[in-house]
Amino acid sequence: MRIEPFSKIIGGRQDGAFYNGYFFSLNNQGLCTVYKMETLENQKEGAEIFDEFVMDKNDILSPHSNAVMFGNEFYEKEDEFPLLYTNIYNNYASADNPLKGVCLAYRVQKTDAGFKTTLVQMIEIDFVEDEKLWKSEGQEDARPYGNFTIDAENGIYYAFTMRDKEEATRFFSFDLPKADRGEICEKYNVKKVVLYANDIREYFDCGYQHFIQGACCHKGKIYSLEGFTNSVDNPAAIRIIDTKLKKEVCFKKFKDFGTDVEPEMIDFENDTCYYTDHHGNMYKLFF
Repeated sequence: MRIEPFSKIIGGRQDGAFYNGYFFSLNNQGLCTVYKMETLENQKEGAEIFDEFVMDKNDILSPHSNAVMFGNEFYEKEDEFPLLYTNIYNNYASADNPLKGVCLAYRVQKTDAGFKTTLVQMIEIDFVEDEKLWKSEGQEDARPYGNFTIDAENGIYYAFTMRDKEEATRFFSFDLPKADRGEICEKYNVKKVVLYANDIREYFDCGYQHFIQGACCHKGKIYSLEGFTNSVDNPAAIRIIDTKLKKEVCFKKFKDFGTDVEPEMIDFENDTCYYTDHHGNMYKLFF
């Protein structure tokens, strides 16, 4: 693996996603900052912001955006962008309902005044309390909230979670729910799709990821970030999981490449992989 500096964005962001010449970068409270790809390269002092907005219904349902990705379905055929997905993760960890295993789907529209989003769907994993499937048996996991990514090419929705007792990361695959699926959730006035155990296409275990960060899927492989800044026990690292082979095919620590800052964002723009850390440093990754 090789790392090449590319740009500088606002620090403290979570995951993000590229589409049609734009980069969407989200923080952990539903704020989205948009950059144009053509203005990103070599901006060492900070790239120019094209637009900034708060995600729809953020006052009642705010995503942490540990993982962010575009899917393959357009809400209306004339839309420029497909649905944008991001997860709740641990934003409601102390609430009566911590919303474990919940991902949100938004319609993204570009207007004369900038971008706007509309929350169109919730996707919820039903079995997050199942000790045989999701969580560790007989103990609470450090991060039971679940991370997600989407194989947009094949319409597959992946959910994965740290299982501390087994020291493994478990990956589940589902058919990506269509935007018109679901029943109205009265609390949030949005359609909700519940994924049950019998909806699982398949599941498998891979190496134990230490505090999962951003993720993406590209050409059948999941690229998953993990770890914290300058941490011996939870080093900043990347794992690549081959979904066809159902195994981890690469594990690299970022400190071996000259950086050891908490990883946040990873995504591909065409076939180029971009990675951003917590300080806002953006790099190209070559494998």
